[in-house]
Amino acid sequence: MSHDDVYDQEAEVWSTANNVVVDLGAERARRGGAPAMPSVDELIAAAGLVKADGAPASTAAPAPDAAGPVLEGVVLRAPATQARPAWMKDADTARDTIGHFGDWLGWHARYHAARTPVYAGRLAAMAVRGVARGAWWGCRYVVAAEFGPSMRAARRAGQWAEYRQLGAERGAMMKHRAPRAAAAVGLSVVLVAVVAAMAGMIALTAAGAVAFGAAVAGGRKEGQEGLAVLDTPEAPVRVDLAPDHLNAAFRACGLLPAKASQDGEPAALRLVSPILRDGRGWAAVLDLPRGSGKAAKDVLGAREALAAELGVDEIQLIMARVRASAGGHAGRLSLWVADDDPYIGTPVPSPLASMDSFDIWKPIPFGQDARGVRVDVEVMWQSMFFGGLPRRGKTFTQRLMTAAGLLDPYVRHYVADGKGGADWMPMRAVAHRLVMGAEDDAIDALKAMLAELITEMERRFKVLRDLPPSICPEGKLTPAIMRKYNLPVIFVTIDELQEYFTAMEKADKEAVISDLCRIARRGPAAGFISNYASQRPDADSVPTKLREIITLRYSTQVVDKTSSDMVLGKGKAAMGADASVLSAEHKGVGVLVTGPADFVTVKADLLDGPGFAELCQRGRELRIKAGQLTGDAAGDVQAAADAAGFVIPSIVSDVLDVMRHADRMHTTDILTGLVNLDDDTYGDWTGERLAAELDAAGVVRASKQVKIDNRNLAGYRRADIEGVIPPELTARG
Repeated sequence: MSHDDVYDQEAEVWSTANNVVVDLGAERARRGGAPAMPSVDELIAAAGLVKADGAPASTAAPAPDAAGPVLEGVVLRAPATQARPAWMKDADTARDTIGHFGDWLGWHARYHAARTPVYAGRLAAMAVRGVARGAWWGCRYVVAAEFGPSMRAARRAGQWAEYRQLGAERGAMMKHRAPRAAAAVGLSVVLVAVVAAMAGMIALTAAGAVAFGAAVAGGRKEGQEGLAVLDTPEAPVRVDLAPDHLNAAFRACGLLPAKASQDGEPAALRLVSPILRDGRGWAAVLDLPRGSGKAAKDVLGAREALAAELGVDEIQLIMARVRASAGGHAGRLSLWVADDDPYIGTPVPSPLASMDSFDIWKPIPFGQDARGVRVDVEVMWQSMFFGGLPRRGKTFTQRLMTAAGLLDPYVRHYVADGKGGADWMPMRAVAHRLVMGAEDDAIDALKAMLAELITEMERRFKVLRDLPPSICPEGKLTPAIMRKYNLPVIFVTIDELQEYFTAMEKADKEAVISDLCRIARRGPAAGFISNYASQRPDADSVPTKLREIITLRYSTQVVDKTSSDMVLGKGKAAMGADASVLSAEHKGVGVLVTGPADFVTVKADLLDGPGFAELCQRGRELRIKAGQLTGDAAGDVQAAADAAGFVIPSIVSDVLDVMRHADRMHTTDILTGLVNLDDDTYGDWTGERLAAELDAAGVVRASKQVKIDNRNLAGYRRADIEGVIPPELTARG
């Protein structure tokens, strides 16, 4: 665009703002520019304006007007001013603003009510001072104090004649004023008595209030404007957030120049949208001033310091860049300051718990952000990694993703839990493969499961390659292909990865890592969804090359920014995605990263253990009806017993869980597995206690000793344990 084009746009916009017509040709001649003029259509398009009548723009000159010369251009309608204030732009904002106004009044009322004794003391002091001043001036009136300066001056000058004359005049004045003052005081007393007798205490009280008010007014300090009895409090941010607060905070953090510019005005933020109430907090969109040398990323990196300057916790300060797709640029960001911690409170029950079925090809309901906006996550074509400290809700959150797949019968689950606890045990009703624990037999089962997955992945790619482009145009699994060729989505869930890696030899560890990487990298196109989790996402527990290929990451609380970056990705903490700002109270709360620059802190929905177990049973029924119950779940005697309504004694069920990957096991190993499964129940059990409980449950041992690895020790055979269950339920599919 030429300089003339730019000048013409400015002239056009100016004319619009002032509702006048500009002769563009004359303007060019005045500037000394070329006479050629771009079309009006181009000018309107460049300025973002429309003609008043809505008709297409034209270069035709208007008809002659006798009132003036013919001007070249188009008459445009001046932009309409906004009739409603910004806080009335929608019903939610108006409701939040009105509601907050009540909170604002309540806060100030409570503040001043608490300081009532202070205000009463100030009024009393002013009243005393006013009465004293009144008495002082009354005395000065009676004694004609105005003669004092003249008499003292005459005495110092030795003018005794004048001094005696002034004294005489003063005495005469005092004789004149004293009776009047006495009469005024007496009349006031009589008037008060009469008013009290005739109108009662109400009038007397009113008169006293007037007198007290006059005394207070007379007791003001010299130069004081008004009474100045009430304090002017600086309300916290949750009560009132003003542009001055933001400018001061940004300036203190070095994000705005501290010195004033050449015109004497200090640099300030530009509010793209005004500060408005948004739910339980303040929201604004702002631009950093040009010339400050700062960008939005610098602000995101100073989150903790900004929060301190605003007087809030960093968890209450939510900031994000406004990207170009939303009308933003590198210096624009959105800001939301919560009134209090937005993640503390009763968690929202997962919608999955009330669903009869779910389509895994749709986004999974996951949780809500700080403002209460729902967060759904698409998992098709994705791989996921969950990390964080123990007992912060990591496994509960990871299970939400797997739970969605339970309600879709065309999802086949492969599950491994390195801890071998009760969290994933209900999956035995559904899982095609279920590996529990990190003992030698469990590690062998994990390696076999991964080998099976690799084989299935390669088989699927061959099937997809052989399909015609009309059916498989992108070489990826589709819902139609899934059902037509019986290629269900594969959901690979592995929890406590660090337990497997720390228990493996180096060669086995490298082989398992290689398989996991292949599944996470190539599997999505074949319908594989990877769902991994670890408590210690360091380089030794979960190698970097595995973490770096994961597309979706979620972290509950961690100890520091370095640990946060290990889960969420290098440099994410500097961008604002920092799980270390979470506290121990934030159970089920974590930072979700969905892209290189996309993240949100989410309070995950709640799906507790019993709810998850119920979904597993519901998923089993769906798969039986769809003919999709396969693998371990099809032959699991405990799942079959549960489905048939047969109650297995808890000790029998738990021992079968411990012996899941073995047909025989020594008593000491069974006790170790039981403690790992439920430390509170089995922590103090001995071999004798175990034998007594199993005998009471009806277990009959063919032999009290079993031979494993050439060691003949006390133990149990799985077949003996399963003898408690009716034979028709133990027939494996």
